[in-house]
Amino acid sequence: MENPRFPIVTLSQGQLAGTLDNGIAVWRGIPYAQPPTGEGRWRAPRPATPWEGVKMADKFGPSPWQDAQTCCEVGGGDPGVFSEDCLYLNVWAPAARSTPLPVMVWLHGGGFTLGAGSLPPYNGDALAARGVVLVTLNYRLGHLGFFAHPALTGEDPLGQTCNFGLLDQIAALAWVRDNIAHFGGDPGNVTLFGESAGARSVLSLLASPLAGGLFHKAIIQSAYTLSDVSLDKALTQGVAVAQHFGLRNATADRLRALPAQAFSQLASPLNIGPAPVCGDRVLPVPMLDVFFAARHHRMPVMVGSNSDEASVMAVFNVNAEKEIQRIRREDRFGLGLIRLLYPGVRRDEELGRQVCRDMVFTTMGYVVMQAQQRLGLPCWRYWFDYVCESEYSTCPSGAGHGDEVVYAFDNLHRTPPASACVSAQDIAFAGQVADYWVAFARHDMAAPPVLPGPVAWPASVRGVDRLLRIGLNRRAGFRIEKHFMRARMALFKRVMKRHVSLDK
Repeated sequence: MENPRFPIVTLSQGQLAGTLDNGIAVWRGIPYAQPPTGEGRWRAPRPATPWEGVKMADKFGPSPWQDAQTCCEVGGGDPGVFSEDCLYLNVWAPAARSTPLPVMVWLHGGGFTLGAGSLPPYNGDALAARGVVLVTLNYRLGHLGFFAHPALTGEDPLGQTCNFGLLDQIAALAWVRDNIAHFGGDPGNVTLFGESAGARSVLSLLASPLAGGLFHKAIIQSAYTLSDVSLDKALTQGVAVAQHFGLRNATADRLRALPAQAFSQLASPLNIGPAPVCGDRVLPVPMLDVFFAARHHRMPVMVGSNSDEASVMAVFNVNAEKEIQRIRREDRFGLGLIRLLYPGVRRDEELGRQVCRDMVFTTMGYVVMQAQQRLGLPCWRYWFDYVCESEYSTCPSGAGHGDEVVYAFDNLHRTPPASACVSAQDIAFAGQVADYWVAFARHDMAAPPVLPGPVAWPASVRGVDRLLRIGLNRRAGFRIEKHFMRARMALFKRVMKRHVSLDK
């Protein structure tokens, strides 16, 4: 007989027992694919192996191999135990439900080298309490997730494969399609959302021919305009990595015999960049080209970025002030044009921060909005600019990269260190932001393209460019704005492919 403290679901793989707390049922550490170890390294994920009896799903699965200290500092918290056996997901659902609920599937960020679906900011209690089924997941990171080498070419009978991490995400979405109804979710209403590399993953799956039909809405938080890595460049780097490990004529077997943890210790120029590889069967065409041509999968989209995205530049050793000084030396006309677009910004450091922010992040939302308009599909675009009251004096440039995540999950009061000093206003504002995210997941395409909230949020549709400001000059508030940064966006869209790069 089922113990009400341990809710049980029956899947084709077997039975799972979760936990129940305050009306929210949670199943942690569900294997959605076989371990990608041994011969499974650098291969497409395979369906999970069935089990006998009732499997306890009360602990998160291991995280992908990565740098633990860096993840603790900038990736969202302590990722816990590492293993190459990392393909697990987690489900939060209201214990009491009568009709199928919208599903939200979260892809974590971390530059494709950090993170896990189990990190504290992604706790699903608050979103599930609003009437959705939330799924978070791990996917392969670093060279174990994104790798090309001549010795591996031709192994996949379906074609060249390099983006194993994206294939993991696709496998998780297929698992959701086949199983989420057992948890109370509607497999016909799946919203895929992510931040930073997670948002870049959402864009990649919107562009991938392999992901069609696996999700129905998309939320893109702080995606960036860096170009995908070309297959030739990925192959060249793969050879260099093998040589670093003493394998000058590497075979697939010898590459797979290398210890998994060795890859996460590689430094520049052998570490991977924060973008997938284009030219394989997962991403045959560069993602930016797909969106410039408006050939992505058709669905409603929410997209936006934060007011101080340049806060992440230091992680990639980009000095905003020096970038302006370089432009002054190489293109004084271009610098003059930039200054016209940023009236009143005089200091090189502040000008560099704003230019980097807008060229790398803000413009991506503009590109997505225009692609949606070409297809006649709704696009809810936002600009996040709220700072906790206790941090107002220490964050003069606004909301940093990733700061909106705990608001979208309504986890501000659960996530240290912010949880130690949040005010009632901060908590109330986070709740309003999460309400918008859930309203998007619930939205019916047959209804008018407007999301309810403190301010009615209409989508940008064909011929209409509008955006919701979430936070006003770092303070609480919401406002609809038309033609947001229009002149800057038009210029940066034209030049971003040539000028947005981490290469020195």
